Amino acid sequence: MTQSGSTSAPSTSLYQRFYEVVRRIPPGRVATYGQVARVAGYPGYARQVGYALFRLQGQNTDIPWHRVINAQGCISYSPFRLGYDDLQKALLQAEGIPFDAEGRVDLQQFGWDPRQT
Repeated sequence: MTQSGSTSAPSTSLYQRFYEVVRRIPPGRVATYGQVARVAGYPGYARQVGYALFRLQGQNTDIPWHRVINAQGCISYSPFRLGYDDLQKALLQAEGIPFDAEGRVDLQQFGWDPRQT
């Protein structure tokens, strides 16, 4: 498998592994990109998790992509996400996840523990 994020078949199955993990994150909890990669069995593939979730942008999906944030507890803002940054924050807040003044989520309080699902 490559780390390039290409659309080849290996990436598609890799992305499916990430999506399976993200589906396990319950409402009111968040996970980091790196955590999703580790739980999927691909430590070090945090960037590829981001690529996989970016592909869901604008799609009607059962994958709760909005529950994945960066290791600092922040939404990873990008000019390529076309308004989805604000949507992500609104969806998390609707699930009861607050942001502090710096735009961070308390990972200790709201972080997902995959052993509990």
